[in-house]
Amino acid sequence: MNYRFENKVCLVTGAASGIGMATALAFAKEGAKLVLADVNEHAGRNVEQQVRDMSNKVKFVSCDIAKREDIANLITNSIQVFGRIDCAVNCAGIAGKHTAPLHEYPEEDWMYMMQVNLFGTYYCLKEEVIQMLKGGGGAIVNVASAAGLVAQPGNSPYAASKFGVVGLTRTAAKEYATRNIRINAVCPTAIETPMIMEGRRKLAYDPEALEAAKNYQAMKRMGQPEEVADVILWLCSGQSSFITGLAMPVDGGAFA
Repeated sequence: MNYRFENKVCLVTGAASGIGMATALAFAKEGAKLVLADVNEHAGRNVEQQVRDMSNKVKFVSCDIAKREDIANLITNSIQVFGRIDCAVNCAGIAGKHTAPLHEYPEEDWMYMMQVNLFGTYYCLKEEVIQMLKGGGGAIVNVASAAGLVAQPGNSPYAASKFGVVGLTRTAAKEYATRNIRINAVCPTAIETPMIMEGRRKLAYDPEALEAAKNYQAMKRMGQPEEVADVILWLCSGQSSFITGLAMPVDGGAFA
């Protein structure tokens, strides 16, 4: 097997479930040393143990990306344990609790989603770039969404936050393109994760909504977290060395 990340230090936020967990385990299978972060400490520790059982060096840090001080602590721990960060995947985010038009959406919830999804990604990205500038470069992938490419009626804060992540990704990619730091985003559609199955849309309990989600993709099925993780690892690897500033749909043909 080709261990693309052997001796690389890879940081994954949102690593306790879904796409983040799949990404962490995929990195581990390819030899990475891992820093895992999530607000859910119990689930995060379980993923940490799975990685450790694969004989990989790993450190879990409890972290709420909406809090700047938590990100500072995460980066400090990463550098103390491993000395550098080679790759970073900013996967942590929330989908929201409501489906409502913009003028009816609870303002407190609207602002909180921006704080987590956009500002939290900004906090992570800023600190990761600082470390990569010190270390001579690296690769960063931000997990955005199809809702960062097209409208998502009824969920305006999520769409706004993910459009923001795409804009942040593209701008930062231009700023650091000559500094050996590549910054890309992935934009998944309907992926079978706890956030979409159990969260706002509750697809696990609504067969009609689940069928609609499947039909949005040309492949007529839900995507799997591992399929997104495969794209993320490719964007972090040397195999995508001439790609930066990309917001890549992982969409089963939805946007074809």
